[in-house]
Amino acid sequence: MPALLDDVRFAFQPLFNLHTGGVVAVEALARPHDGSVQDLLRTAFRAGYLANTDVALACRAIRHAADHDVRLPLHVNLLAMTIADKPEQLAPLYGALRDTGRQPADLVVEVGTPYSRAPRHRVVRGLDRLRQDGFRIGLDGVGEGDAPLSLLAEVQPDVVKLDREVVVELPADPARVALVQALLHLCEATNSQVVAEGVETEAQLAALRRVGVRLAQGNLLAAAQRRPRVDATISAVLSEVNDPEATNKTITAPLRRKAGPKVTDFLHPATTLPESATSEEVRDVLAAQPTVNGVVLVDEDNRPCWTVDRNRFLLAVTGPFGHALHAKREAARLADKPRVIGADSTALEMLDVVAHINRERTNDDLVVVDDEDRCLGVVRVADVVRGIAEMKVEQAAALNPLTRLPGSDSIAREVDRRILNGEIFAVGWLDVDAFKRVNDTVGFAAGDDLIRALGRTLSEGAAAFPGIQVGHVGGDDFLVVAGLNEVVPFAAGVLDKPLDAEGHAVTLSLATLVCAAGSATSYREVSRLLAPLKEHAKSLRGNSWVLGRPGSDHVDVLRGGAHLAVS
Repeated sequence: MPALLDDVRFAFQPLFNLHTGGVVAVEALARPHDGSVQDLLRTAFRAGYLANTDVALACRAIRHAADHDVRLPLHVNLLAMTIADKPEQLAPLYGALRDTGRQPADLVVEVGTPYSRAPRHRVVRGLDRLRQDGFRIGLDGVGEGDAPLSLLAEVQPDVVKLDREVVVELPADPARVALVQALLHLCEATNSQVVAEGVETEAQLAALRRVGVRLAQGNLLAAAQRRPRVDATISAVLSEVNDPEATNKTITAPLRRKAGPKVTDFLHPATTLPESATSEEVRDVLAAQPTVNGVVLVDEDNRPCWTVDRNRFLLAVTGPFGHALHAKREAARLADKPRVIGADSTALEMLDVVAHINRERTNDDLVVVDDEDRCLGVVRVADVVRGIAEMKVEQAAALNPLTRLPGSDSIAREVDRRILNGEIFAVGWLDVDAFKRVNDTVGFAAGDDLIRALGRTLSEGAAAFPGIQVGHVGGDDFLVVAGLNEVVPFAAGVLDKPLDAEGHAVTLSLATLVCAAGSATSYREVSRLLAPLKEHAKSLRGNSWVLGRPGSDHVDVLRGGAHLAVS
């Protein structure tokens, strides 16, 4: 087997943050001279050297990356069967890290398929050992291979790699969109990052951005190369795909957090050195990495102790006698106490932190830490400000200009969120009876006033119920999402309030669909089931309200007079 490994070379493909456009990590990909790496591993399996060969490839990947002075987090691949093997099989991995001066925290071990051929408990035990030793864990091939979702929940990996076959079908397949949304929802609960691999087209990239995936790799962004492209950026590619919604209007919008994006959405890898590093060592690192804003000095447990700002540091060491005064002495003398923020914090919370610090440090990077105060990376203030601005623009664009209520995308996200959570909830569709006649009788300006008044009534009614969300989806059509204990008092309050247009009384029709856990699969299905209920409500006299349930033909009439002939 060693002879076969001698013919293996490595290519490196960067992983990009789709918010910032920058590289956040690099994956090492084995490239045998003949055949594929899968062929090589099959040969090793038949010879009884699978784990040895698999680990040897990972070690060579670490050493090849060191030859190119790759300081970004490095992704290396190991099979699930190797992880489940005897612990001593992984000993060479630790040796390769020592030889190259890297720490386990610098490595993301991507566990590859097949998972079914390795005993589940041994895989979990092996991953637990690696994590305890400081390695970061990734699960590869999710969505198309044999990775059970329960393994994701049990292992709670740092990274989940979305299989390229899912990415290929994403732009045109609503079912794949729902699959990715469910995966994102699971990963948000486990604090795992989803990486889409194999991005080849702008349509795929647009669909990924629309659905909420923020990390990606693929030939559209950057092909794998012998020399790692650590300073690459995809800002130009992202600007060309500046309207993800235009690519496929059928894709459901991402399930965004109400508090906005998290700081980890803007995470950059931290450039770290031991807290005992000298000023000369820091200067060498800054010279080799012109794009980084500074260096984080960490202790032996990777906890930040100091941060060295590039501009202030270089000003001190390059001034008169600066090198003689500082070069051989500890860089901590020229450093600042780190500004840290938890990985669960939102971008808005970060901006609040920045607003209360000394003005000279306003533009310093913030260090993102986990629950044990270990450094996960850094965030740049400019990235977060830009991201928040873009979010506010998107939110403003999504509001109806007449009522300033959110549109159908917001309601779609809320409905899909409640379906994914297995909640019992109600969706209501409300409109004005014979609204065209209102416009034709008293004018469209009076009609606009009526819609604004109805919007205010709905907003004021919803303010008393924290679980209600109201949307204006166009014309005189409004949607309401509510819990079962909220929908009745809310609807009664709206229907009891008289409305008129220039003195002409108007009536409302409300159709409500009560969804138990598992009774509806998507917002699209909910909208389809509401249509016949709405027709039923419109056939009743006065303010009307009907209620139905998925899977049942029975309709409860809660308000409305006898049936009228429908013209």
